[in-house]
Amino acid sequence: MEFAMIIACPACNGLNRLPQDKPALDAHCGKCKQSLFRGEPLELTSINFSAHANKAELPLVVDFWASWCGPCQSFAPVFSQAARELEPQFRFGKINTEQQQSLAAQFSIRSIPTLMLFKQGNVVAQQAGALPKQAFYQWLSNYK
Repeated sequence: MEFAMIIACPACNGLNRLPQDKPALDAHCGKCKQSLFRGEPLELTSINFSAHANKAELPLVVDFWASWCGPCQSFAPVFSQAARELEPQFRFGKINTEQQQSLAAQFSIRSIPTLMLFKQGNVVAQQAGALPKQAFYQWLSNYK
């Protein structure tokens, strides 16, 4: 059995080896038995960020946002729909910049929403501002 990649569990943040011959959407965590894919963005914090961005091999799309930000609120449904439609090609996570100020500072977030795409701990793409659905999907398609 060959392993395609390491996936972090959205429930317990445990790392799992996902077999290449097993449908990703059927995969469950070996530790907590929860589904590895929920089709919804994760709430990322300083506690679970590393497991999903640095240790897991699945590309992670992060939306840096705040509750008072109008463009952030209007982009949220597009981001959620992308999580439903594009997992398991990507993992989607949201970082509330007011609650996770250390992460916002670490990545020098100056305006919100800011989108970042991580692959094994490295920022491979960054986009300032909300995007319409089609433009967001096009942006993501460059990094599959």
